[in-house]
Amino acid sequence: MPGFDLHSLLSGKRRALAKAITLVESRLPQDMVEAQQILEQVLPHSGKSLRIGITGVPGVGKSTFIEAFGLYLIEQGKRVAVLAVDPSSPIAGGSILGDKTRMEELSRKEQAFIRPSPSVGALGGVAQKTRETMLLCEAAGYDVILVETVGVGQSEYQVAGMVDFFMVLMLPGGGDELQGIKKGILELADALVINKADGESEKLAGLTKQQYAGAMSLLRHNSFWKPQVMTCSALKIHNIDTVWEMISDYLRQAELNGAFSAQRVQQNCDWMHQLINQMLLSKLDQSSDVVAALPGLEADVANQRVTPYAAARQIINLL
Repeated sequence: MPGFDLHSLLSGKRRALAKAITLVESRLPQDMVEAQQILEQVLPHSGKSLRIGITGVPGVGKSTFIEAFGLYLIEQGKRVAVLAVDPSSPIAGGSILGDKTRMEELSRKEQAFIRPSPSVGALGGVAQKTRETMLLCEAAGYDVILVETVGVGQSEYQVAGMVDFFMVLMLPGGGDELQGIKKGILELADALVINKADGESEKLAGLTKQQYAGAMSLLRHNSFWKPQVMTCSALKIHNIDTVWEMISDYLRQAELNGAFSAQRVQQNCDWMHQLINQMLLSKLDQSSDVVAALPGLEADVANQRVTPYAAARQIINLL
């Protein structure tokens, strides 16, 4: 990007950060090259933030919770970045990108940075470039990075694979809802937080907490941490401080056990392997030999003249 100011980014200037993220999200080849150059420059300045993934079923109040949580963290002297991944239309490819309007008070804070990103082309709710965006936010001096995802599903493995703490928000009275959530998501969760525990729902939230605590006790988790189940009300700003205390306790235990740095190392290696797969697929798409051979091999497979394995083998051999 012509005139990009790295010093401004490292000084925490939001405009410079926004320009760098736009560059990282660009699909233009020249922008991708420049984005990687910037990422290599900021890498030594990254890695000092706490990365928290937040997911939950639609209607659970993710945006309300994140705003209340973000405002609380700012009161504690933290700078907070919110990477909110919006659902992209599978038909038009568009994205509403309305998170700033849903977090109006937080977006006005100088210590906060909110970046909605379309999830088009990525598995599940996490935009493909979220990892790179996190590095830029860390280099810009943000202490806590909150990654909000579209919803609960198998794709949330992507979120857990890039954050230090993975939180699942639930609704009071969600006993049946528990059946609809994949067991793997609960195994990944470091905490279940039952939101909207206020008014008439407060007692119900307490019963739901007991149900979830029983369900979580049957699952295997990290050896050093027993996943917590708690209630809160983002609307009434109740127990938000308790959620932060729990996360801080997790962080202390993870660092004492050496699990924090080990997890970061493993995540970077996993990310490298994902990028290798993506680059190989891209190389296949760009190969004229592959493009020429593919229709004939698809016809052979459809007519059972060759096995899918043999056809795939021929494609790979063309590289």
